[in-house]
Amino acid sequence: MESAAGLGNSNVEVRDDMEFDSHEAAYEFYKEYAKSEGFGTAKLSSRRSRATREFIDAKFSCIRYGNKQQSDDAINPRPSPKIGCKASMHVKRRSSSGKWYIHSIIREHNHELLPAQVHFFRSHRNVDPLNNDAKVRRKNMLASVSKQYGAYQFSGNLENLFRNQHDRGRSLTLEEGDAQVLLELFVHMQEENPKFFYAIDLNEEHRLRNVFWVDAKGMDSYSNFGDVVSFDTTYFTNKYKVPLVLFIGANHHVQPTLLGCALIADDTVHTFLWLMRTWCLAMGGQGPRILLSDQNDNIKAAVGAILTNTQHYFSLWSILEKIPSRLDYLSMWHETFMAKFRKCIYKSWTEEHFEHRWWKLIEKFSLREDEWVQSLYEDRKLWVPIFMRGVSFANLSMASRSESVNSFFDKYIQSEMSLRDFIGQHKLILEDWYEEEAKANFDAWHETPELLSPSPFEKQMLLLYTHEIFRKFQVEVIGASACHLKKESEDGTSITYAVKDFEANQDFVVEWDAPKSDLYCSCHLFEYKGYLCRHAIVVLQMSGVFVIPSKYILQRWTNAATSKHSISEGLDDAQAKVRRYNDLCRRAIILGEEGSLTQESYNIAVGAIAEALKKCQGNTLAANRKSGCTATPAIQVDEVCQGNTLAARELGPDSEAAQTSKGSKRADSGNERESNRNTSNKKGKAPLEPEIANSAQEDFPQMDMPSSLYHPARFLTTLLRGGDINKRGAELLGEMLQEQN
Repeated sequence: MESAAGLGNSNVEVRDDMEFDSHEAAYEFYKEYAKSEGFGTAKLSSRRSRATREFIDAKFSCIRYGNKQQSDDAINPRPSPKIGCKASMHVKRRSSSGKWYIHSIIREHNHELLPAQVHFFRSHRNVDPLNNDAKVRRKNMLASVSKQYGAYQFSGNLENLFRNQHDRGRSLTLEEGDAQVLLELFVHMQEENPKFFYAIDLNEEHRLRNVFWVDAKGMDSYSNFGDVVSFDTTYFTNKYKVPLVLFIGANHHVQPTLLGCALIADDTVHTFLWLMRTWCLAMGGQGPRILLSDQNDNIKAAVGAILTNTQHYFSLWSILEKIPSRLDYLSMWHETFMAKFRKCIYKSWTEEHFEHRWWKLIEKFSLREDEWVQSLYEDRKLWVPIFMRGVSFANLSMASRSESVNSFFDKYIQSEMSLRDFIGQHKLILEDWYEEEAKANFDAWHETPELLSPSPFEKQMLLLYTHEIFRKFQVEVIGASACHLKKESEDGTSITYAVKDFEANQDFVVEWDAPKSDLYCSCHLFEYKGYLCRHAIVVLQMSGVFVIPSKYILQRWTNAATSKHSISEGLDDAQAKVRRYNDLCRRAIILGEEGSLTQESYNIAVGAIAEALKKCQGNTLAANRKSGCTATPAIQVDEVCQGNTLAARELGPDSEAAQTSKGSKRADSGNERESNRNTSNKKGKAPLEPEIANSAQEDFPQMDMPSSLYHPARFLTTLLRGGDINKRGAELLGEMLQEQN
């Protein structure tokens, strides 16, 4: 029989005929086997002979073997990796030869294996100094992840990219106890909802470098409002004590949606590459249509490498707010400069106008040698309005930060706030966010805005737009009466009008192409806020058009924003659907109130909902087959609200509705309870499966990301999500974080 001694740690096989010289040798073999598979080990038990006192029996196991046993009154309990894994090896000593043999072995695990990160397990640390050397590990890890993510290609020289950075060991600066507070937040959030996602990034010394997290509500909001996303680095750039960056969106009530949070150690390209990749993974591998950010070359490089199908722009307010500090030597002429600067960017009707005014401004204030001003011109297509025809920023890129939804978070976050205080505020931010959205949903279901004029445009949008957008649109409809237009020129089917706005005392240019229903106004209201301006409305009126073209009615601003039915199917149909939708929501509220009184009434309500949903889906499927259309998933209203309180009802696991519905979800303001576990498989969004490395191509169908971006030190990431992953990863993450203190 062949001895196990001398076997390496790659492709280690376990055979029934193996023998070992001692139980320690058997354990060393099991550790080598575990390293090749990707799990940590522990000595489970051993037994001595009563007569000779020699070891005769031993059992070794996966570190996640067994179940956690914790006293209820324990103070600051240590996270445990035990999740009931059965993987183990039982060895016994032969009395005749003294050799040890494998009595039994269980190879199957109930969790994913991590061969690329195996050196983090306590049982495999510092076993082989050569393999633990950073350069050797870096080479081995890079080869491993390159194999796992072989679908990604990268044409640049990654080694030069890393070599050019001078912060190889930079890590998060944490105060004593901060790591534990952060871990407790993650564990608590994941216990509240298993879809909670978080990830960590370690530097070469295995110290915490970057942290990212997003809750289930954020992921769900992204599926409905992920068309435009703001990547806000204000708190990090302004050197707040908490190095926080945020992914922010806007819902159909023009309220902020928190699509992800991160703590970062630096603003290098490495950090932003890791962050963009991790965030996109959390969102199912689907990048946004538009990403707004501060003007930053490293962010621009990371977005270009990771979010290949995303249009990247700079937030207008981030540019304007930098001018006083960047051009402080012009402080004496600040008002004059800003007036001409605003005229250049806001009143240039063509690119030629912009070029003329820009260079005139540069010459007047002698700015040719200013590097920042030069960079603004080089990046002009990423922030100047004239270059953004037809792009809608959904209220996320305004002239000042206070007008943007990003400012929602400013009242919670102060420059000297500690991480502990921020963690305390984090829950308050989420609660306020949920409460505001719940109230807006409730108002939309129970109230109908009043018409302020006989305008057909106002009547058209009454039931389509949400209340907040409708009120803003009403201002434009009323303001159209203070506008006078004059035809300037005509080129084929396109007509250019000069519109005098008496209220603003300004002149604007509107282009109208009737056959194509194309409108463009130099005020750029549609580009920045997503609905037509008064100048475009008066042109439609004078052209004999009394219906807003469907291309200028963004579904994200309508009451049907979370519906999978497009409003472009027809305005009459859309309005009818919204009326039916609102009526069903009102009825659902009544049902929720009555059904929640007793368990019996609850069971009746749930049964009725399941049966009704089954019949509606059958009816929709039959209608689609009759018309030759592909079936569209039905809308499922999982949660209803009464006043300021949401009452969430989760369908049981055996409910047919719970198994078949893939509709949209509404928020639970109290806490995040996942009402339908299949919603992660929505159309257009890849499911979030734990086997991340093995499903890379499915998670990133549209991304052209380099395999070598997974640098073993800089981009090494431990991804922890899902209920069981929370438990089995808690100890590992805890050890990593505690090293920071």
